[in-house]
Amino acid sequence: MEFKDYYKLLGVKPDADAKAIKTAYRKLARQYHPDVNSDDGAEDKFKEVAEAYEVLKNAERRAEYDELRRYGGRQQGFDQGHGRQGRQSSGNGQFEDDFADFFRSAFSHRGDRSGGFQGYSDFQQSAARGQDVEVELPVFLEDIIADVQKPIEYRMPAFVNGQVTEVKKSLKVKIPKGVSDGGRVRLKGQGAPGQGDAPNGDLYLHIRIVPHPIFDVEGHNLLITVPIAPWEAALGAKVNLPTLTGKISLTVPPNSQSGQKMRIKGKGLPMKNGVGDLYVIFKIVIPAQTNEASKALWQSLSDLSAFDPRTEWEKNNV
Repeated sequence: MEFKDYYKLLGVKPDADAKAIKTAYRKLARQYHPDVNSDDGAEDKFKEVAEAYEVLKNAERRAEYDELRRYGGRQQGFDQGHGRQGRQSSGNGQFEDDFADFFRSAFSHRGDRSGGFQGYSDFQQSAARGQDVEVELPVFLEDIIADVQKPIEYRMPAFVNGQVTEVKKSLKVKIPKGVSDGGRVRLKGQGAPGQGDAPNGDLYLHIRIVPHPIFDVEGHNLLITVPIAPWEAALGAKVNLPTLTGKISLTVPPNSQSGQKMRIKGKGLPMKNGVGDLYVIFKIVIPAQTNEASKALWQSLSDLSAFDPRTEWEKNNV
């Protein structure tokens, strides 16, 4: 498996903090997301970017990846004081094996990310029933709400001319309502073929929701951060709000606070009984530049207002 430099994929430095990594991811995800970019290769690029973010946003995975990255740069084994004693490297080939091991541990909860099966010995020693197959399935949020079938391809063991070999199978699956990240979906009889008249094994799909460029996910609820100007926060405003099913008009209440949440009922992800909600989080954004007229207005507001934003804070912290 070819080593990927996740920092280069996201366009950030190796010492970038979590905020910079998330900002870079969201920018690239918007650029390459299949819903807005139909160019050839855009979806593959989006998946690469999502893959990089999945690793770098997690402190533990990032630390292990950084160690692998340093190892790859030297093209030497971890036996030289980097935590993998007694393991010799034979150049890039060994390193790519190490990276593949890490990648599977990060992304494949129980099976091979590419749809592989876990060992022939179990298959050979089992009863006549076919072996179960476990596959990780990356899913976009749009896939969860869409009434469409998603094509998948996976590998599984089978007897051919009396010997165990590997065969590929393709099918289309509909993402069931109520699915969540880490969920497990069983497709009966879609696993390895049974011997003789014995039944086939089952196919288990392990759902991995691909990070979205705009929405965060909490269970079946979605969260979106909406930037608003100080005067919009103070006076109220109407803003266009994206949802998974299209834009809606959102009323920002007067005197809204930064970090304040609003609940939009029924605009989350489908559940077995109902639909989750969308939570809007306001973020007050100050203009990056102001002219003299704007400064005069801000000064007038300061002179007229008796408001002190640190009153409660000073009671508790000073």
